[in-house]
Amino acid sequence: MTRVDDTLFEDICTLVRKFAPGGVELTPATELSADLNIDSVAAMDLIMEIEDRFGLDVPVNQLSELRTLGDLAGLVAGRLKGR
Repeated sequence: MTRVDDTLFEDICTLVRKFAPGGVELTPATELSADLNIDSVAAMDLIMEIEDRFGLDVPVNQLSELRTLGDLAGLVAGRLKGR
């Protein structure tokens, strides 16, 4: 990842930490469902926090494509570039 990507990933991790069980390492390969136990309700809460933090809209239909934190960071980066 580039420095900008690293910063974006760390910002996302800050938001994700409140949903993560203690002791789970947050890396781009961390799985949202399997590793973090994020269900659909928690996913919507997380997305709303991401939308507020970054000032963007995340289409609900794209949520089903997200498997890892790296996927989530990629989606946010893409939405930020598409402003």
